[in-house]
Amino acid sequence: MWLFTTQGFYSTVQHDDFEDMVIVRGRTREDIEALRHQIPSIEPFEDPDADYRYRAVVAKADWALALTELATDLDYRNFKSAVAERQGYDRAAIYGKVWAEVYRLQEED
Repeated sequence: MWLFTTQGFYSTVQHDDFEDMVIVRGRTREDIEALRHQIPSIEPFEDPDADYRYRAVVAKADWALALTELATDLDYRNFKSAVAERQGYDRAAIYGKVWAEVYRLQEED
């Protein structure tokens, strides 16, 4: 699952060894650290050899609650503008490129 939010970008996958756990992965340490707002007990770690360098192992139940909180706290009318305000224009430009690529799916439909 890819999740783009105004506090960070997350790629979440099933943990290989524990059915009730996921690995939340990020491109920046700040993104994973920002999850402390939703999951105070999170313990981020770095794997310099991994495709997503910053990671945390999280219980599925905690991840579900975090997703609920992120959705409940949604307070903007334009996502890319909110990202620019909260995380800067460089990040908003990157998200804009992702938006444009995904928009191609609609054009091809």
